[in-house]
Amino acid sequence: MRLKHIKNADKIIESSPYLILNPENYKGKWNDLFNNENDIEIEIGTGKGKFIINKAIDNPNINYIGIEKYDSPLVSAVKKLEDIHINNLKLICMDALNIENIFDKEITKIYLNFSDPWPKKRHEKRRLSSKIFLDKYENIFKDKKQIQMKTDNDDLYEYSLISFEENGYDIIKTDTNYIDKYTTEYEDKFIKNGKNINYILVVKK
Repeated sequence: MRLKHIKNADKIIESSPYLILNPENYKGKWNDLFNNENDIEIEIGTGKGKFIINKAIDNPNINYIGIEKYDSPLVSAVKKLEDIHINNLKLICMDALNIENIFDKEITKIYLNFSDPWPKKRHEKRRLSSKIFLDKYENIFKDKKQIQMKTDNDDLYEYSLISFEENGYDIIKTDTNYIDKYTTEYEDKFIKNGKNINYILVVKK
């Protein structure tokens, strides 16, 4: 999907108190930034931010970090936060390929919401549920590893089920017509158009 470029998007998001400009400086120290010892959960591909903002508002005893590769969608997230003060939410603009440079055994749960399916075989390594990324996640999880995934893409759903099992995850729950209290902007559109939502929850001890 082509992303709409927003003029001065980088300057808009960088002016937000929620954006962390130098996330590598907090590796191993994210609880210090939040000034508490609460669990830290991250969403990779946070887009316009609806999902993680609402999670943070409803769960003040959990710290949330939204990671987004592109600055343009983060503009919408920043605008949503202009009149809200949330102590347990931060945003990072970065490529998830570098996630090991940002966290060190600090994360309790990862959310993968409507990730790019990269349908061509030669692009398999770019999928956020591929072995390449699952190996990276190994180094950022605190102890028990939890991943929650939602996708409208049936092929990515089937691929991810296999990938999780092959990499030692126990499948706790699956649903091919999932209804969530916390939705993304994409999810709202899919539901409105009658598209089923695939859900996976996996754990690795």
